[in-house]
Amino acid sequence: MRTIAHLSDLHFGREDERVQAALVAELDRLRPSLVVVSGDLTQRARRRQFEACARFLRALPAPALVVPGNHDIPLFDVLRRFLSPLGRYRRYIADDLAPLFEDGELFVVGLNSARPELWKDGALSPEQVELLRRRFAAAPEGSLRLLVTHHPLKARPGDPEPAITRLGPEALEVAGRHVDLALAGHLHMGYLADVRPTGEGARAVVLVQAGTAMSNRRRHEPNSYNRITVDGDRLEIAIRAFREDAFATRETLPFERRDGAWARSES
Repeated sequence: MRTIAHLSDLHFGREDERVQAALVAELDRLRPSLVVVSGDLTQRARRRQFEACARFLRALPAPALVVPGNHDIPLFDVLRRFLSPLGRYRRYIADDLAPLFEDGELFVVGLNSARPELWKDGALSPEQVELLRRRFAAAPEGSLRLLVTHHPLKARPGDPEPAITRLGPEALEVAGRHVDLALAGHLHMGYLADVRPTGEGARAVVLVQAGTAMSNRRRHEPNSYNRITVDGDRLEIAIRAFREDAFATRETLPFERRDGAWARSES
């Protein structure tokens, strides 16, 4: 059995210290196999914000796979934004912008969707889409395969200001042949969606969106993170939301593997 804690949008510089303490306590109890952080580690990509985030990551009770978000690129420092957009991220957090984690049961690939020329939307390059294809084609048979980006690959239905990821649809077509779960953040909303890409041989991909784990930029939703548990052909995704002084399960969705793909389970 493997357990993944999917955090997103930490926004150090706007962190709620009470929620942060509850999240640390929760993760210490959970002892996950892996912590995934899908971007926006800082509020304004400042050195002290990255230093605080680095301390938080070092104290985690599990290895972490991290990708940057649009807030991890400087906003007001125009020279740094375009000459070294992720310089501080690479110095304090991780130099690898396409991280890989594998342990035989989990196969997790991260891609950077943040771009200095974009204000809040994201983008992937053709080279990243090809890397996605190559890496997942080599994933061990039967492993749970996860793709991590900051920006969602598909806009949330009904969103009046939908998040856009350039080449997101192309990445989703590749994901439909190789990926089980696509994890993202950016929207500060926790929800799940089943998507079936239209490409040949495509399977359903479960889109897993995380809310903001511990910042005060809550956008009318409580702080939350996703707890993902896989045990053989059974998968459970729980949205854990902050209530009063601790995290509690807001919603749980079970899945089972059928013919090599994950489908909602009634039990």
